Amino acid sequence: MNPTRIQRRRTKGWRAPADAVYVGRPTRFGNPARLVHADHGLVVEWPGGGTVGTWPSEQEARRFATELYRSWINQPEQDSLRALFRALLAGRDLTCWCPLPEPGQPDHCHAAILLQLANGDPS
Repeated sequence: MNPTRIQRRRTKGWRAPADAVYVGRPTRFGNPARLVHADHGLVVEWPGGGTVGTWPSEQEARRFATELYRSWINQPEQDSLRALFRALLAGRDLTCWCPLPEPGQPDHCHAAILLQLANGDPS
């Protein structure tokens, strides 16, 4: 069985699977890129780097924040962090608050990148 991404819920009685790992903020696995609502759309912020861009739609802002995370986690200086994440997350389902994609659509969530990283897909 392949590990999957599970959207967390606040529904009464909902529980994450026992072996699933929450990878959102404020965990060590969280995406440093943050979406912030502004008058003119959504702003993507990076810690220490300020505003990276502004998008009118949430889907495009999520896509950019996810690609920003992919770029960051794959930098050579993150080698030890990637190794740690592989060791901690391999074979585990991951949970996050991001909405799940429609069938056949790309998954704009950093947890999808972590699933690839932890389970042998280098992309």
